[in-house]
Amino acid sequence: MKTSILTSLALPSLAIVAASLLTGCATGPKLNYSEYAGEPVKSFYMTNFDGWSAVSRDQVVVWAGMNKAYLLSIDGYCPDLQFANTIAVTSTANTVDKFEKVIVGRDRCLIREIRPLDVKQMKEDRKIMREERKQLGQAS
Repeated sequence: MKTSILTSLALPSLAIVAASLLTGCATGPKLNYSEYAGEPVKSFYMTNFDGWSAVSRDQVVVWAGMNKAYLLSIDGYCPDLQFANTIAVTSTANTVDKFEKVIVGRDRCLIREIRPLDVKQMKEDRKIMREERKQLGQAS
């Protein structure tokens, strides 16, 4: 009887600990996109919108190709940016400039600044971080 009480108390606790450990492993340390951002540019050419990632309530990274990404700073407040499932970016003749908008739901958020990201360096740093995590996992 004591064993079943101990088991019923221990299993939920172990499940919570295991879940928190897996969550920590899954996310790992995140890169700061600002560290890879170059000087502001007036515009960029985007034939493909390959993805995006909300950075903060007023910044988003858009992928314009496999190795082309841009950090867009939004002018003012774009309330649902961090929680959006989808966004759109307006362009004129496939060119995105500071007169374009990031569309989040019904909000049309003006672009304040465009900064290209050093994707090559970012990928190299991610690779190093993965290797370091593997080595830490093997050392344990």
